[in-house]
Amino acid sequence: MEILWVLIALVMLGFVLLPFLRRRRGAIGLVSPDHPDAADPANYGFVLEEELDIRMPGPDQDLLDVLDVVQRTQDYRAAQQLLAGTETEGERRWQRVQAFAGAASLELSRRPGGVSETPGGQWLRVWRSEAPKDAGGAAVHAEFLVQQAWRTATPGTDEFRIIMEEARTACGEAALLAPGDPIPYIVELSVARGLGYSQKDFEQIWLKILDRAPAHMGAHLAALHFWCEKWHGSRAEAYSFAEAAAARAPRGSLLSAMPLFAVFEHLPEVTLVASFWQSEVVTKAVHGALHAVHSARPDDPMLAHVRHMLVFFLVRSERWSEAMSQLVRIDGHVGALPWTLSADPAAEFAVYRALAVAGYEANGGSPASLPH
Repeated sequence: MEILWVLIALVMLGFVLLPFLRRRRGAIGLVSPDHPDAADPANYGFVLEEELDIRMPGPDQDLLDVLDVVQRTQDYRAAQQLLAGTETEGERRWQRVQAFAGAASLELSRRPGGVSETPGGQWLRVWRSEAPKDAGGAAVHAEFLVQQAWRTATPGTDEFRIIMEEARTACGEAALLAPGDPIPYIVELSVARGLGYSQKDFEQIWLKILDRAPAHMGAHLAALHFWCEKWHGSRAEAYSFAEAAAARAPRGSLLSAMPLFAVFEHLPEVTLVASFWQSEVVTKAVHGALHAVHSARPDDPMLAHVRHMLVFFLVRSERWSEAMSQLVRIDGHVGALPWTLSADPAAEFAVYRALAVAGYEANGGSPASLPH
């Protein structure tokens, strides 16, 4: 009987792996990097895995420069100045708030402090102490608390609830300092998910965001999590939310890609049917996202987020050429879904990139034939 179960498990594993190892005309041979037949991502100018930047989804040199200064000097003022000069309603400000909060949280996890050691992220504490009326610092502090809750505690525990309650208070303080800023309410969307707000209370926060930044992609992605089946909604509610956002998306808005993120949030843990990736629901969502990236502004800060998600789906769907077209535009940065769900985002991204290169070359592609 045990042998039978082993055989069944092997057959199921074969179904799961087969889509990755096949192409429409023959098989993609996954061989070691030093094998003569190995497809080499370096031939396309792709960044080495160990050099991939896991902090951000795409380039933001001003942010990188400021992060370097702040972490090297432990002086918050460069971060304060950068946020003060960043458009309040825009996506970039939200990404920078997340980046500063994440940097402080990671510092603290690596250097928790002790009798003779200053804890990491001390610059954020000083920022809040020396500039208590600064809206940027208040928003970063609120997001820092949210990230700390998810990073260090388990949802449902007293520790998690205490940190999230503190984050909720910080969101309220940040909102008072900048009445027109949507970011404190976007941060509270994560608090609402963690503390299990009622749908009525959640919608009250959401209406405040819509009043301030109705087409904010980052806010929509944060809200989508609440409506997902694994949190406080259902598959139908998440799909409905995403499709409504796409339907009302202004011209050139990346909100048209929202259904793709809804599909991702509800992927089955194991896909036994290879045709799932060519199914109508996946194909329609991918086409919507492709349309969104083709019509979006080249400098849209959320563009890289959508391209990363497209790489995941296009590789799974064996649409190698289209996957490569996205890769050449985002390679170098992997701080986005779906890679950030992995313990090693760079390695996860590198696997999909290698599959895309192998599939592309197995179908006759080469560096010379790939448009940039």
